[in-house]
Amino acid sequence: MSSKALKQPPALRTFSTIFVVFWLVIAAFPFLWTLWGSFKVELDFFSKADWRNALTGARTFVEYGTAFTDNGYEGAWVQEEFWRSVLNTAIVCISVVTISLTLGTLGGYALSRSSFRYTFWLLIAALIFRAMPPITLVSGYLLPFFEWNLWGKLPTTIVVLVAINQPFTLWMLHSFFQKIPKELDESAKVDGCSQFQAFRRVIIPVMWPGVITTGLFSFLLAYNDFAVTSMLLSTDNQTMVPKIASFLGTTQTEGNVMFAVAAVVSATVPLFILVMFFQRQIVSGLTQGAVKG
Repeated sequence: MSSKALKQPPALRTFSTIFVVFWLVIAAFPFLWTLWGSFKVELDFFSKADWRNALTGARTFVEYGTAFTDNGYEGAWVQEEFWRSVLNTAIVCISVVTISLTLGTLGGYALSRSSFRYTFWLLIAALIFRAMPPITLVSGYLLPFFEWNLWGKLPTTIVVLVAINQPFTLWMLHSFFQKIPKELDESAKVDGCSQFQAFRRVIIPVMWPGVITTGLFSFLLAYNDFAVTSMLLSTDNQTMVPKIASFLGTTQTEGNVMFAVAAVVSATVPLFILVMFFQRQIVSGLTQGAVKG
């Protein structure tokens, strides 16, 4: 087919460009608006008198002599020590991803190569466990955690999040491993590799995009979790999402909304960076899981 036949008509190309730009603006607007508002005072960003105050920063200028202020970030990170929640989130996410991927790759590979009938029922049991609302699973852990004085600590939350996430990880990695021909294992064994050596040296390098994709989903589960972390962590060990919620206050405690807005921006930026950094591996992994090799 000639390049002339593949060339898009100018009208279609213009329409496609406008549509993509419009979609990007709509998709990015909530974050850009929140980013802009995080440098304003509450009376500007949530102004009922005139929404344009959020753009001009009239009240912010009156209070600080400039249309922008970093008071929200200073209050969240310094005054309320949001950095502790960031550190706790990093510990929880890295631990959950490491444990989930280690168990998921080994279990998914074993189940994908197993010929026993119980393999199907193990996967079904894992699927049923994953389909249950996480809040119902957490309630079953509370009693032993209180009795053993384990409530409120990071390792406790890591164990529960791994338990909730593991069925999904197992299913996803199992589907990826099934797309890899078993002939690769057999060829490695012919060359003198054991089963584990074939897994480590031959299968995992081929499987790497799928591992990264699954790891990212595991990371997002732990990163964005609210129900589990808010129930199992004490105030001193809060991760970012429960900490942001605490900035809003309660009926008994006055909150600071701008601390929450600044913290939301701080929590969202790493996700953009992470997705942009691993975008090729994510696309490759999703394609590998969708197309049988």
